[in-house]
Amino acid sequence: MSGTSEGPTPAADLDRSAVTDSDNICRKSYDETTDPKTDETTEITTTPAPTDGTPDPKTYELVFTSAALPMAVVGRDGLVGTANAAFGSLIGADPAGLTGRIAADLLDLASDARIWHAYREVLRGRQARLRCARRLKHPDGHSLWVQVTVSPLAKDTPGVLLSVSDISARRELQARLRHLQMHDPVTRLPNRTLFFERLSAALETEAYEQSGTGRIGLCYLDLDGFKAVNDTLGHRVGDRLLAAVAERLTRIADDAGFARTGVPLVARLGGDEFALLVEDSTGTEQLADLAESALAALQAPFDLAGQRLSLSASIGVVERHAAGTTATGLMQAADTTLYWAKADGKSRWTLFDPERNAHLVTRQALSSTLRPAIERGEFVLEYQPLVGMEDGRLSGVEALVRWNHPQFGTLTPNRFIGLAEEDGSIVPLGRWALTTACRQARRWQLDHPGEPPIFVSVNVAVRQVWDSDLVADVAETLAETGLAPHLLQLELTESAVMGSAGRPLQALQALSDMGVRIAIDDFGTGYSNLAYLSRLPVSVLKLDGSFVRGFQYDDPGDRPNPADEVVVEAMIQLAHRLGLTVTAECVETSAQASRLRHIGCDTGQGWLYSRPVAPDRISELLDGRTYAETPAGKP
Repeated sequence: MSGTSEGPTPAADLDRSAVTDSDNICRKSYDETTDPKTDETTEITTTPAPTDGTPDPKTYELVFTSAALPMAVVGRDGLVGTANAAFGSLIGADPAGLTGRIAADLLDLASDARIWHAYREVLRGRQARLRCARRLKHPDGHSLWVQVTVSPLAKDTPGVLLSVSDISARRELQARLRHLQMHDPVTRLPNRTLFFERLSAALETEAYEQSGTGRIGLCYLDLDGFKAVNDTLGHRVGDRLLAAVAERLTRIADDAGFARTGVPLVARLGGDEFALLVEDSTGTEQLADLAESALAALQAPFDLAGQRLSLSASIGVVERHAAGTTATGLMQAADTTLYWAKADGKSRWTLFDPERNAHLVTRQALSSTLRPAIERGEFVLEYQPLVGMEDGRLSGVEALVRWNHPQFGTLTPNRFIGLAEEDGSIVPLGRWALTTACRQARRWQLDHPGEPPIFVSVNVAVRQVWDSDLVADVAETLAETGLAPHLLQLELTESAVMGSAGRPLQALQALSDMGVRIAIDDFGTGYSNLAYLSRLPVSVLKLDGSFVRGFQYDDPGDRPNPADEVVVEAMIQLAHRLGLTVTAECVETSAQASRLRHIGCDTGQGWLYSRPVAPDRISELLDGRTYAETPAGKP
């Protein structure tokens, strides 16, 4: 009889008391019994017990020998003294031939360090009892599970009693229940519980330090459009499709594991989500090949219940060192990457990108702290000059918001304005920017009474028009700061203004009637309805920088693209015919400024004149308002 270890035994199994089921023994109160066939009474002859109350030793020997429970007496030296017939039958050996054998070898007690230590402690009388489960192999080839109990013999009697019970049926039932608990009933694949159990085990230090690469990989797969199958063909067909997908993924995993140390684990995590876990991966190339194979396998049509179904999948792929990786972290990365694959067009696999993920994490961090940052006063305004093309004089400034983030430093609007529009915080942020800019413009006016006042241009998001009373906010701000309405310009993007109707158009009209100037920012980048433009209360068109860049040339031999000039000149002429002024953005060179001035552009804005600067710098510029056209951008 040989034993095979089942692995470490829980400590609780080593110390808890044995539970023994006893048969109920019914005895008559007199020494006779009745034959049930003849109904005759037969007298029973018994041997009187010793007069001193001590049982006859032969009785003990008789009980031990004939007991149905396998037992063996073991001396303190660990050798079998005697074993009963049941013990010999259990391990497939002659009981007489077991005398002198090492008991621990018969029951595989030495293969587990904790069990071996506890067993020796019982032999030495230092521990009261040991109970453990062992897996043994019978000489006829079958395996069985046994529960071994080691107990000291009577006081002053050296040695221990081994009692063994066959628990194979119970273990088999436990295994079946565990399989049901750990496997998906539809696909028969490991379920989410078993998957995470395997993943956590693979990330244990002992596991990856003993492996060949110390790396781990995961393909997180989601079926594209599976819900439509359930909705149109029913859940029965949907389940059959899931089972068919599971078969193909299992085949792919088996092929990928050929000639390797292990086969990837295929699991169904729920719904139409599957995972392929690669323990001891060799790098991203292996995971990429696995993802490609999975996509190719699922693209072949499925024939189910007379239906020919086509299917695709999106896969997020993560591969990294196991050291320092947690199950939660790996799954978060896989889930993020799967989202990227879906967003990038589906029916593809995408590899986890730390930089892209860092940007996403930063975006989430910014979104969660945006509103509190407004309350804490972390935002400031910088101002970029707007310069007249003809006279080179400062005529106005555009207010540009900056976020002095305590963790990420100074952030420009492109990092947070989109988030503010999504969560609605653009309303309080826009109201703050409007008030701050108007107050600053009024201060410049008061500090330079001998100079014509400059106007301030403030960007307005379309959500501010819908989610707040912009007209009331502007009126209140102008009254509070004392700034004249014509010294305020509000900028809205072309996509926000074109096609405006209802409340937005009414708000723009009311602001225009108040004397506030309305400018269309980034003009020329959308689908402009030029006929509709004539009906909007707009004062200024700001040409997008993409048009102005076509005028950029520094070498005397260079010439601008004639088509660019034709388009820009046509837009300027159209604006002038409609009574609008034109501002060119992104003016960076003297050549650009010269050409724009030649074709009639009214105002320029860009680094040729100045970058966005603090309010104090604008105060200095007001003292000498003419700009020289130099790339340095200095007055």
